[in-house]
Amino acid sequence: PDDEVLGCGGTIAKHVFNKDVVDVIFLTNGISSRTYKEKNLQRKIDNRKLSAKAAANILGVNKLFFLDFLDNQLDKHSLLEIIKPLENLNFKISPSRIYTHHYNDLNIDHQITNKAVVTICRPQKKITVKEILFFEIPSSTEWQISKKSNTFNPNWFENISLYLPKKVLALKAYNKELVRWPHPRSSKGIRALATWRGASVGYNAAEAFVLGRKI
Repeated sequence: PDDEVLGCGGTIAKHVFNKDVVDVIFLTNGISSRTYKEKNLQRKIDNRKLSAKAAANILGVNKLFFLDFLDNQLDKHSLLEIIKPLENLNFKISPSRIYTHHYNDLNIDHQITNKAVVTICRPQKKITVKEILFFEIPSSTEWQISKKSNTFNPNWFENISLYLPKKVLALKAYNKELVRWPHPRSSKGIRALATWRGASVGYNAAEAFVLGRKI
């Protein structure tokens, strides 16, 4: 929870404006890797879900699905354990386009999420997915140190000039996840990235993606 807004919140709002149906799946609770007393942990998880629902209402998301894996511990599971519930939801939702994490993010959960999504979206007859796009997450995508060939190199841009204010508002629903400037996950940092991505393709604001597959 919050990656959906950070990675493609403006694009979600744009889809909704265009009458597209948008559903969001959260693999982990996003909070359990942090140091909290056990009695407070469930309250923190519940609060994070409330934040996700508030952000979804702002953006106009249709449905949210919480799979409740432990945060930053997807590597403790076999890929099959992650794929099974995700695959069931994929058949239930029957999406035509999926947005997910970039395969080379610093965060291990992001890497495994990408692998699981690509696996369930193998182009077979029953799969409805025609497009897979990988988004960037500030303080994860750009913090990875890797070979140039694996870095996030966007080749798909969505103009979100009209939707950036809604993206920032949705992020404020996750108020405790925002960090003070000059951190990349600050309100100013989010706006700066959107402005830069926009300027690189001639718009006031944009979100950038890597096209994984288009059929």
